Amino acid sequence: MGDGDFQNAAQRDAALPAPRLSAVFREPPEEFAGCFTSLYHLTLDLPEGAERVNDYLQPEWGNIRFFCGTTPDAAIAGTQVSGARFVGTGPSSLPCQFSLGTVRMWGVGFLPIGWARFFAADAASCTNVICDGAAHPAFSHFAGLTDVLCNPGADIDEQYDALVTALRQAMRPSRDEARIARVHGALVSGDHSSVHDLADTCAMSIRTLERICARYFGFSPKLLMRRQRFMRSLTTFMLQRGTRWTEAMDDHYHDQAQFTREFREFMTMNPSEYAALDHPILTSFMEARAKVWGSPAQTLDAPPRRL
Repeated sequence: MGDGDFQNAAQRDAALPAPRLSAVFREPPEEFAGCFTSLYHLTLDLPEGAERVNDYLQPEWGNIRFFCGTTPDAAIAGTQVSGARFVGTGPSSLPCQFSLGTVRMWGVGFLPIGWARFFAADAASCTNVICDGAAHPAFSHFAGLTDVLCNPGADIDEQYDALVTALRQAMRPSRDEARIARVHGALVSGDHSSVHDLADTCAMSIRTLERICARYFGFSPKLLMRRQRFMRSLTTFMLQRGTRWTEAMDDHYHDQAQFTREFREFMTMNPSEYAALDHPILTSFMEARAKVWGSPAQTLDAPPRRL
């Protein structure tokens, strides 16, 4: 595994700082522009007899993940999953606590346009849900990928080709794509102080903005704006090791007390409690993602300039 150099136009690899963790990021074909945060293959190797690692995923967009080896024990809010090789998650505003052993895993993160093209269910009906993807109606149309992506005898190129083929077959256009892109771009810019301001920037009524957000983003416009602000602060803290929370706080926070309240709401713990935890997977993965993909977290990925 290299140190993040491009292997070719379709594949970008990164060696993660953690000695037994590596990830391969794949560039999706151009036809999928704007659909995914990334397509990636992660390998976690633990020494024989080692305990499973524990970590927390921050709030994300929707995902599908396929596990070859150990399967995760994971929970978001009141939903949990154990023993599933195919795990689906909806857009989240809360952390996902998980434990994992030695594994090879494929992951696909869906941006809001990707949710529009690949999922029939409203995103709002799947928020803060983690599940056995094969058993959940919103995700079960991807269950057939388990045979290839969870096959230890299949090589990574064969698995990637199968993944792209399945995604190509499942993709359907959405008439709301231009609106979704405007909302997504405005959220990522972080320059809006109110829902009214966000609606004006997106050239739509507040009612239309609320409908688009519920259908494809999962949450209200106000919560989405708050989540973006929080994620900018959290990723700054995690990537700039040694940074204090006061230095990582987004400029839109009025004071540290407001940030602490927001942190407790989104991560269900105080900033000091989170900082004291070990993050054996997440920090290393975020650093590699930022180096290779350009942003450290799904929620900070921007939509394409043109669809």
